Amino acid sequence: MATSNGTPGLTLVGVGPGDPQWLTVAAVKAIEAATVVAHPVAREGATGMAATIAAPWIAASQRQLPLLFPMVGEAAPRIAAWHAAADALAAQVAAGEAVVLLCEGDASLFASCSYVLLALAERHPACPVRVLPGVTSVAAAAAAGAWPLALQGEGLLIRPTPESAAEFEVLLDWAATSRTTLALLKLGHRWTWVRPLLETRGLLDQALFAQRVGWPEQLLAPAAAVPASEQPYFSLLLIRLGWPAVMP
Repeated sequence: MATSNGTPGLTLVGVGPGDPQWLTVAAVKAIEAATVVAHPVAREGATGMAATIAAPWIAASQRQLPLLFPMVGEAAPRIAAWHAAADALAAQVAAGEAVVLLCEGDASLFASCSYVLLALAERHPACPVRVLPGVTSVAAAAAAGAWPLALQGEGLLIRPTPESAAEFEVLLDWAATSRTTLALLKLGHRWTWVRPLLETRGLLDQALFAQRVGWPEQLLAPAAAVPASEQPYFSLLLIRLGWPAVMP
């Protein structure tokens, strides 16, 4: 069941990776129609990235509902947080509120709110929910760098950066033989060994490094220009391992 025009229900809104202007028209309309704006936070009292991105579209009259999503590796606290968020959102909808849950990037791609969506389906199946897509950091980085993500006949793989050099080597071999462009997220500390490996393979000139896409401190550079030091969590790498046979 879709929710709109301020009627009771929950809308998961992808707000993009950073620039408020990248919100879709549908996203802005959903936020403006909401009576409750929910958003994830990493700790009590903090302001989450999604809320910061959507701030220009949130009115002072709207009630905000921060939802705690702890950034921990253990499963139990994360599961408890998803269940608590689902219960809190469903309770607001049951009380007659029009609720939006803001999600950084796209609401369906490596998104915490996807787990909330699954928890809602299990715990509150009658709660009306719709999902609005958002601009991904991968698409935003490619656009900012005038860097075609995939051309005719090419594949595209979006995934977290492998955890080891050996796994990365296997991935590069597969991408080269399958004509697949790689979009690697969560680069972070792995860049210390990813960069030397790319240099050994002669791939630095075919890779684009992006960091904090859409934010004032955005960094976009050829991979060869970025030294092999630890990078922030919100860094990504685009790698093209070849070009189609037919080109302009």
